[in-house]
Amino acid sequence: MSGLRAETLLELARASGATVTTAESCTGGMVAAAITDVAGSSEIFERGFVTYSNAAKTDLLGVSPVTLEVHGAVSEEVTREMAVGALQAAHATVAVSISGIAGPGGSEFKPEGRVCFGLATRDSVQTKTVEFGAIGRAEVRAAARDEALDLLVSALRDRQV
Repeated sequence: MSGLRAETLLELARASGATVTTAESCTGGMVAAAITDVAGSSEIFERGFVTYSNAAKTDLLGVSPVTLEVHGAVSEEVTREMAVGALQAAHATVAVSISGIAGPGGSEFKPEGRVCFGLATRDSVQTKTVEFGAIGRAEVRAAARDEALDLLVSALRDRQV
């Protein structure tokens, strides 16, 4: 199913001349892999960032250590900064970011299956949180990958870029 989403993304990005980048934490590059699985993806995808640690988020994407300390890595505030940082670093048209708790584990305040997303364009930044629940690590990661692809497709369909 992610292949169809990625193919649609490629078609829409080509049609609008858009370029795409990713900033991933809990998915570990799964969104970038889904995009680059599609032949011709090099036309719209130059690079992605796997920033699993807080240090990587800060060093590669410019996420503020204060934001990380105050809100934690799994927060809309952090995914906002991740998306903006990726957009700027990659000189892309649209960026998606992901940070979440794939499991096992979590806490009362940040349960397993919580994933935060950011979507940045030159004109706007949006964030959202999805509670996938304790459905298993692989399932949370796959669902987060698909949600990120859907966010990118929607942004291009709605001509937000």
